[in-house]
Amino acid sequence: METNKRIFKLRKWMKENDVDSIVVTDPANQFYLSGFKALIYSRPILLIIDCNETSFIIPKLEERHARTNAEVDNLYVYYEHPDADNENKTPTELLNHHLAKRHNQGAKIALELAYAPSRLVEAVKDIGYSLADVSESIMEMRYIKDAQEIHIMKEAGNLVGVAVSESMASAAPGVTELEIDAKGNTALFTTAANQFPDATIDLTVMTPSGPTRSVMPHVFSNTRRLQEGDVVIHTRQVGLNGYRAELERTFIVGKCSEIQKKAFEAVVKAQETALNMVKPGITAKEIDLAARKVLKEYGFEKYAIHRVGHAIGISPHEHPYLRFDNSLRLEEGMAFCIEPGIYIPYVGGFRHSDTVIVTADGFQLITDYPRDLVNLTI
Repeated sequence: METNKRIFKLRKWMKENDVDSIVVTDPANQFYLSGFKALIYSRPILLIIDCNETSFIIPKLEERHARTNAEVDNLYVYYEHPDADNENKTPTELLNHHLAKRHNQGAKIALELAYAPSRLVEAVKDIGYSLADVSESIMEMRYIKDAQEIHIMKEAGNLVGVAVSESMASAAPGVTELEIDAKGNTALFTTAANQFPDATIDLTVMTPSGPTRSVMPHVFSNTRRLQEGDVVIHTRQVGLNGYRAELERTFIVGKCSEIQKKAFEAVVKAQETALNMVKPGITAKEIDLAARKVLKEYGFEKYAIHRVGHAIGISPHEHPYLRFDNSLRLEEGMAFCIEPGIYIPYVGGFRHSDTVIVTADGFQLITDYPRDLVNLTI
């Protein structure tokens, strides 16, 4: 990972804004800036960026992990057992000690105020430092993916396609949502193990089915069995070594009704319209509004209850968002999921999603699976 370039950009921002240190608490941003990401339960992890050094404050439990993966200058470890040398300092006390050695009271410390715990914010203020917000600056740095990030996302796109294909092949009346997920998971893990030794894989998968469950966009799979006439949304995200791709397909079990057919066609047309607009210079809201126009032409606008898309990369959902009120212009290197959806009570939910990279003259799909009703009727 090109963490040195990212730290350099951040230090430039520090200089321009008279910031003396940055304390990063969002695990996704910590990974972006250091190459290290841990599961944070009740044990805080703090990444500190000064003008000349980078440091982690980390629990003993994660020390070996951090020494293996973290691209930083210093590690300060806190303990949850008696340790005379450490004097049982808390993370906040270690932070105070670190900052006090480098800055006088009144120094400006930047936090991600959109994420940082309120206790940490208050602790920094109580120490006597002034506060700045670095949330938006780091967020904007992550908008444009570099060549390495794009390469990994493309590989993740291939893996998510393998998993979706296997899940779809297993779908049939009487099969449970969880069984459909499991078939794709097995294929994913086998393929990843063969192609990417020592890789880290993470995934999100949901297959809500039927007129009640498929209209809930983010509901976990359960033991419900597919039935004739069901609308089903199969959703997958696969992360490879920290970077993700998403692929979603709606399919019909058996013969579909006329309204199901019309809704399916509307979503396919809306997604095609949105995809074909993706290019540098277009605004985020233009893409969203164009997809909404299609759904309105089909008479389904009131069921389109979310934006047409979101950025993706380290996090499942990232800024910027493709929504009606965002005037941001797309740039080469941005990555988005294009996912218009409609959710009709007592009929079903309908949503296809694909991951795209914005190129110099348009876009590149990094996910692929049939979108038409013939191929998505089982």
